[in-house]
Amino acid sequence: MTEGDGERRPAGELEASVLAALWAAGQPQSAAEVRSAVPQPLARTTVATLLARLHDKGVVDRSPAKRGFVYFPVEDSHGLTARRMHRELDQDDDRNTVLARFIGGLTNEDEAELRRLLDENGH
Repeated sequence: MTEGDGERRPAGELEASVLAALWAAGQPQSAAEVRSAVPQPLARTTVATLLARLHDKGVVDRSPAKRGFVYFPVEDSHGLTARRMHRELDQDDDRNTVLARFIGGLTNEDEAELRRLLDENGH
């Protein structure tokens, strides 16, 4: 079954499209503006639901506008990735093991960059 045949797309994929549209805009956007900017043909209610979910997750914020709200991302894509990494780390009881395995999987270049960043920030 293809998308055209009614196959549902994962919510994460749609949320990513909405976030990409907000980041590309560089300024607060209404649900209608976001809807016109995403590549997928989405219903107005779908976009409004996605924006509400992203707001509930703390990924986007909103402010009142003439009709409803305008939405804007709280962080850029790098900040969002860092937030996800922290959330994953917080979900495990054994932080030391998680961090050790994360570090063990780094490339030499990534490890050197991590050391540089830690040194730069006084750690």
